Amino acid sequence: MGQVWQVGDNYEAYVGRWSRRVAREFVTWLGVPAGRTWLDVGCGTGALLAAALAVAPARLTGVDRSTGFLATARARVPEADLVAGDAAALPIEGGRAEVVVSGLTLNFVGVPARAAAEFARVAAPGGTVAAYVWDYADGMVMMRHFWDAATTLDPAASAFDEGSRFTLCRPGPLAELWTAAGLTGVETRAIDVPTVFTGFDDYWQPFLGGQGTAPGYVASLSEERRGALAGLLRERLPRADDGSIRLTARAWAVRGLATQARPVR
Repeated sequence: MGQVWQVGDNYEAYVGRWSRRVAREFVTWLGVPAGRTWLDVGCGTGALLAAALAVAPARLTGVDRSTGFLATARARVPEADLVAGDAAALPIEGGRAEVVVSGLTLNFVGVPARAAAEFARVAAPGGTVAAYVWDYADGMVMMRHFWDAATTLDPAASAFDEGSRFTLCRPGPLAELWTAAGLTGVETRAIDVPTVFTGFDDYWQPFLGGQGTAPGYVASLSEERRGALAGLLRERLPRADDGSIRLTARAWAVRGLATQARPVR
């Protein structure tokens, strides 16, 4: 089963609309003054870039491997300088970014420690280095419902469940990753946002867009098995009197400070 990270609008419908809410809370928590130089690693479709823009950065740069996502981000945040690149080998000069941030990226980097080291390398001395990831194990409820239903029908689906695959879904591993990268004053916090769907179709349709692990799993199913999964979810999801599905999403955020100059490549 493959997963595609190219179609920005489909990703927005699936996760991006909820990430934007987290990004606003995250940037407020950082409390960075205006006029700083920001770097967003794994900028995707621009949710975190847009939130950072509200702080009035002196310069705003985004890096992402997906040219399709960069095209969406470029249309939504034209003020940002966007560069194609890998989080584990950033095409950025060392020691220059006063704020280095990353939203929902670390779980999808082959070796997260390399990415964290790169974040520290490109950060200016005293600069803020921060990130957030979804709590796939418990707090990202829309996905928890999905994988619980999927594994009920197909126990082999548990191999794709982000809650068991990703180890950085908790504050402890995030703090350890930051400390190991040489960052100091490390703090973590939970960010909870509501995820309200107008009805079942609003919940289910984004899973048909192919952008991400769960949509990739849905795309791999036969029409019959896809229908069975939709039917079980329809039965299980909680409904309000107006037919809406009111869930919540939790992200774990981490921040620290780069306290000394890093080697320049």
